[in-house]
Amino acid sequence: MIEVIKVEPLGQAWAVRQGAVNSPQVFMSGAKAEDAAISIGLRLADAGRPAEILVYLRDGALGGRYVYPARS
Repeated sequence: MIEVIKVEPLGQAWAVRQGAVNSPQVFMSGAKAEDAAISIGLRLADAGRPAEILVYLRDGALGGRYVYPARS
């Protein structure tokens, strides 16, 4: 099953939410949050688990999407 990771605004900060983790990671920069999400996605893919990253803008619109297939 694909692991979905979301990058979304959280007040003045940005949150990285992963389904398997209850608490989000919080960053003051959207770029740092996106980098962290990409790092998680790559680690999951390297571990044989596919990942999808959804990046939301401050207005709630989907701003980007990354898909990482499982690697063997």
